[in-house]
Amino acid sequence: MRWYVGLILLLLMHSAAHAQIKGAEQRQTARDTIKIIDSLNNVVEKTYVAAPFEARAMAERALLLAEKIKYRQGTGCSFLNLGHVYWSQSYYPISLFYFNSALTYLSKNKPLTLALCYSSIGRAYTDLQNYTPALQNLDVAMRYAGTDKEMQAEVYNEQSFVYLKLKQFDKGIAYARLAMQLSRAINDKPSLCILYSRLTNAYRLKAQYTQAIAYSDTALNMSYAVNNKRLRAISFIERAKIFNELNRYDEAIVLAKKGAALSDSIGVMDGISSAYSAMAHSFEQKNDLKQSLVYQKRYTQALDSVNATNKRNNTRLIQSYFELNNRLNDIAVMEQKTNTYREELHFQKAIIITLIASLLFVVGALSFTYYHYKAKRMLVNRMRKQHKALLIQKELIEEQSANLTNVNNLKDKLLAVIGHDLRTPLANLHSILHLYNTADSLTPSEIQDLMRMMEPVVHGAELTLSNLLEWAGSQIKGINLEPSAVNISSTGDEMIRTFNYQLQQKNIRFENTAEPHFFVRADEKHIKVVLSNLVSNAIKFTNNSGTITLSSLVDGRSLVVSVTDTGSGIPNDRLNHLFKLDNGRYISTGTSGEKGTGIGLFLCRELVEFNGGKLWASSEVDKGSTFSFSLPLVDGELIG
Repeated sequence: MRWYVGLILLLLMHSAAHAQIKGAEQRQTARDTIKIIDSLNNVVEKTYVAAPFEARAMAERALLLAEKIKYRQGTGCSFLNLGHVYWSQSYYPISLFYFNSALTYLSKNKPLTLALCYSSIGRAYTDLQNYTPALQNLDVAMRYAGTDKEMQAEVYNEQSFVYLKLKQFDKGIAYARLAMQLSRAINDKPSLCILYSRLTNAYRLKAQYTQAIAYSDTALNMSYAVNNKRLRAISFIERAKIFNELNRYDEAIVLAKKGAALSDSIGVMDGISSAYSAMAHSFEQKNDLKQSLVYQKRYTQALDSVNATNKRNNTRLIQSYFELNNRLNDIAVMEQKTNTYREELHFQKAIIITLIASLLFVVGALSFTYYHYKAKRMLVNRMRKQHKALLIQKELIEEQSANLTNVNNLKDKLLAVIGHDLRTPLANLHSILHLYNTADSLTPSEIQDLMRMMEPVVHGAELTLSNLLEWAGSQIKGINLEPSAVNISSTGDEMIRTFNYQLQQKNIRFENTAEPHFFVRADEKHIKVVLSNLVSNAIKFTNNSGTITLSSLVDGRSLVVSVTDTGSGIPNDRLNHLFKLDNGRYISTGTSGEKGTGIGLFLCRELVEFNGGKLWASSEVDKGSTFSFSLPLVDGELIG
């Protein structure tokens, strides 16, 4: 039964994985197609003037690909480029259709593309001599241009052309100058060249021939710099017209011939016919009617050739237009069929899923019956396991009870620590006060000596209490480490002042031979607690007139600090238990009957190790003991 369910689940997983892989492949194909569409549109945008037929074929291909994958931005750019192609060939109504089609697809998030589209619509209306909608669309284009200087210059350029067509020459010249200012700012030399040519035409129409010639010179020179042969031919012809107005007919003929030859070399029929018209006028004004008739005939032939070419192109373009629409309609039909197939496939999948769900329900019911029977057999095993778990819980409870007992003992030991470390300073203070109270009469000098004796005792009790409170808090919250540079020699001097009274009581000499020039990196409070315990123990187990020595020795990157006494020493069998918390049975009495708890050394070891060091002891019976600990040297004090 299980293998049957597993097989069904495996088939479902395989189907889902296959769908995911197919979807990923389709997404990757769509991304590649988008790159092709964008690349085709970029090429068309740059070549539609020079190669309109090739550009139209590429734009149509981009449009069909974009419609196929529903890439709206690509569809809009393709319509826009098709409009440019038809506009460049003077088919303005068709170009308007494509420009307006582009607006329904272009994204509002691409304002510069929208600005270009509205600017192109404005230019098409201008060429159709419909100037009111031309200006309206150019205003919309300027709003979408925003702060983009290149697009602003393009719109000003087109507005200048409109006003020149309306014979509002001053306004046209003003917009042309605005466009020139922006084109200079972005160093757009091709646009500047066109604008100089436009200003030439404007000033010629205003009969301001000096300015017209000056702008014509600049346009002609820049046409060489930007390699714009079409503009160069127009400049020659425009200048010929100026010289005709100035009655300089021979110069006009020379320039018109240059313009006609250059127009013929690049196939600009408008330029050829315009040049022939200018030469016919020049020869007519020179009374050379024969040459005038020759060029008038050539002018007529050029117009006839242009008209014949236009008729052929019209036929081709109209055929291309209908072919493109038919292909778009085919794509729409195919898409509709695809949607129908998808709906049928979705319905079939729903039926398959329903059947599989029904089958799984039957299998589930059978499995439930089987497992219900099997559960009865498992009940005994489960109860056995529960019984075993109860026994384990009993053992855990007993273990926890033992742990609680240990914790209670630890509490008693912690309370004993306070008694251990405060007993000595309080006893010293009590002895001094007893001496003060029992003495019959004390001189001021003796009282002053007693006060000096009390000050280090009180200071030692305060320091001990502070250290014990911090250690007790560390047992609850964790040890708080505040490392600093600690001088062992200075700390040893502080220990002499703290234990001065006890040392005098037993006539013990304290020698501080620790190196004063070395510093260890540790928590100063912790080190004082450690030295206080070690010195206190040394005094406790040193006979009268003995010696305690604090010394230090550099060992590589560490400083080894030792407290050595001439006391009674420690047997070897007790050395191994000195630093354990449960060493109560190994506690000894001092040479003067002092008592201890056995917790001080455990505390010392814990603090030293937390500061990155180690604590150990060596001893010889009847000769004395040495307690040593190591701590890391401060950086800069390392000895190799």
